[in-house]
Amino acid sequence: MEQKKTTGIPAGDLPACPVETTLMLISSKWKVLILRDLLPGMKRFGELKRSVGDVSQKVLTAQLRDMEEQGLVCRKVYAEVPPRVEYSLTELGYSLKPVLDAMKNWGEDYKKLQENELK
Repeated sequence: MEQKKTTGIPAGDLPACPVETTLMLISSKWKVLILRDLLPGMKRFGELKRSVGDVSQKVLTAQLRDMEEQGLVCRKVYAEVPPRVEYSLTELGYSLKPVLDAMKNWGEDYKKLQENELK
């Protein structure tokens, strides 16, 4: 029976350490910000570029393609003039929400700690 290949990295190519696997998928500053900005829902490329911040079009395109290959992001192209492209998180991409929430909480706690040290 032939097995269908899914998007993502083949299991044999993944690191033994699960933390390293996660870092491999979201290690870029831009990837984390893309995930953050797609958590509420679909965005067009221009909206994503504005919300992510100071990222070049080339880098954003490369990061989105990489995330699409990894199965984290879905890209939908509409046959319109001008062409319309929308990005959203896949179920796998959305499953990173608790990780991003933990990063947000940790960052908030760290900022409070630093502010208290200045007092």
